[in-house]
Amino acid sequence: MSLQQQRPQLSSIFAANEPVVQSHPLLSDAAVPRFGDTGQWNLNGVIRRPARLPACAWTLVFSAELVEPSWNLLAREVAMIMLNPRHPSVTAAGISLKPGPTHPSTVIRELSQLRQLVRIAETHGLSRQISAWNDNDLRRLIHGIRAQLSDSSVRHYIATLKALHQYGPALTCRGLPSDPWTGSTARAAARATATAVSTPVIPPEQWFPLIRAAWTYVHTFAPDIVRAQQHYEELLARATAMTPDRDTRLQRWLTDTANPIPIHADTHGHQHVHWQLLTLMLGWKRSCAPTLFARNRTANLQRIARVEHAVTQGHPTTTGVIDDLARVEHPDGSRKGWHPGLAPRALGLERRMLRNACYTLVVGLSMMRDSEVHEIAPGSIVDHYGTLAIKSTKGKHDPTLPIKHWWITDPVAEAIAVAEQLSRHHDQLFPPLHRKSADVSRSPQMLDAFIHHINATTAWTGLEPIPADKVRPHMFRKTMAMLTDQFPGSEIALGIQLKHIASRALANRSTQGYANADSSWADHLDSAIDAARFRRIEDLYHAHKAGAPIGYGPGADRITRTFNDIQQTVRARGADATVERAMLRKARLSIRFGALNHCVMDENNPAGAACLDNAVIPAGHKGPLQDRCRPDRCINSVIGPEHLPIWATHRQTLLTIIDTPSLPTFRKAVLQRELTEVDTVLNKAPQEQ
Repeated sequence: MSLQQQRPQLSSIFAANEPVVQSHPLLSDAAVPRFGDTGQWNLNGVIRRPARLPACAWTLVFSAELVEPSWNLLAREVAMIMLNPRHPSVTAAGISLKPGPTHPSTVIRELSQLRQLVRIAETHGLSRQISAWNDNDLRRLIHGIRAQLSDSSVRHYIATLKALHQYGPALTCRGLPSDPWTGSTARAAARATATAVSTPVIPPEQWFPLIRAAWTYVHTFAPDIVRAQQHYEELLARATAMTPDRDTRLQRWLTDTANPIPIHADTHGHQHVHWQLLTLMLGWKRSCAPTLFARNRTANLQRIARVEHAVTQGHPTTTGVIDDLARVEHPDGSRKGWHPGLAPRALGLERRMLRNACYTLVVGLSMMRDSEVHEIAPGSIVDHYGTLAIKSTKGKHDPTLPIKHWWITDPVAEAIAVAEQLSRHHDQLFPPLHRKSADVSRSPQMLDAFIHHINATTAWTGLEPIPADKVRPHMFRKTMAMLTDQFPGSEIALGIQLKHIASRALANRSTQGYANADSSWADHLDSAIDAARFRRIEDLYHAHKAGAPIGYGPGADRITRTFNDIQQTVRARGADATVERAMLRKARLSIRFGALNHCVMDENNPAGAACLDNAVIPAGHKGPLQDRCRPDRCINSVIGPEHLPIWATHRQTLLTIIDTPSLPTFRKAVLQRELTEVDTVLNKAPQEQ
């Protein structure tokens, strides 16, 4: 008797006719599978499926190693317990589990791990009754798995074995008799470290061309694609079946030079008339093209000759559904249309690529999880505390699926607006764009297809190639978290944006791991900071040349002297702006720009820095101690014109508080000293300031 013909074993805990979903909220008219179903439990139409998952990922399948009756019963019972942790039979067995039911995806993963354990157990000749397994057997199983998988993956298998011991009282086979890792977590038993997130970041040489390409599609190419799609749909709506006036209508079309003839180029660059599109433009369905232009009848050959003759005589042509596409600049300096022609097939491809570009911008710049991006529905851009935000479903660690808001930038908002024009679904922003490929909206495929398309079309789009290394949605989130953490004061904003609920964002271990610096970005960040600082120095230099004050105080005087020396040298040599800029860069001015003042302390000669007076300098520290800055008396302080309004406002505030009649004397004395310091700062500038 084959395994498929063996009679299923009966459970001592669950009835065969019990619904397998008793703890999740059900959809209307749900046909819930029964515990006695031994082949599969299809949860489509039963529990709400996340938008990013295909239908096949929402089915618990008891196949392959789980077909054998004893394993099949064990797998179904484990799945039943996970889906219904507060089932009366489970609580009656004395098992105390978390009240929330397990997500179906986790249950499916558990079945996959159980299937692998069964495979290894049979290889080692272990009994099909797990109650006969001892501690040495379990350790042998894990040893076999450890040779193939990482410690992080091994952790999940140890967790499965721990669950088989914990669930024992509610299993017909009574589960594993012992847990050899009692007192240790699965992570500790697997020796899996948790100090850092293993997700790699996207290197800068891949990040920048990818984001630029996505933005170019959304901002520059999208109007053409949307306009072409609208015109194409209008042509389809007007198209009819073949009518008798075929020759009259064709002649009328060729007579009017406002009517273009669509052409397309073959793989050798030779141009041909696009007969199907011409048929559609004439008002007939594309399927009528063979009736008009197939080379099997004399009348058809005559029509073909008339059209081709019109083209050779200079009749206006179009390379697609529409013409006059946006022109882009190429590396050689030329400007031309970004696409050779949006014919129907090319238009369908470009619509998919535009959808992929919208997804890339949203997942790349919003710090949303892939699951959360796919839950975005049309109309999800809202005003949230005065700032544009996306509302979507937060998909992690929360069975109630709450709606959350993510603040977004204008490019992300524009990407969502474009995606809304492409989507035909009222409840999903990134659905499949055609029926034949159900998984075309899966995120990895979307990213891979977009990168491949960009690299294949650089000749006409003018976009730079993108390194073809693997890019996945969670890598964007890790990259943005790492970049955000490089800027001072970003910890709280990072925690909010990542939706990690903690008193301090970086008190959360995962958030801290996400924010860890990456060596591939180190050089770029240093270069970017240097470039930004030099741009600010250039602005100061040009302001000085124009006669505007660049700041006040001894530090400003030192900068002014350096600028004067550069100007004198340039005039003496008769040099141009290029030499002037090179000299400015070579001067390597030491300056740190701040909101209240600038600091020109030289790390190699810190004499006179007030912040270092009588200070305990941490080992290895270089530069000023910013929390001890004294703009009123430090020779390295520069008070710029942009700082004066802030100090003047602060002075007025102090005067208002000091004039408060009920203010204690000691408090007034403290504020009076602070007012003296503020006056010292303001006195550095001319009195008219």
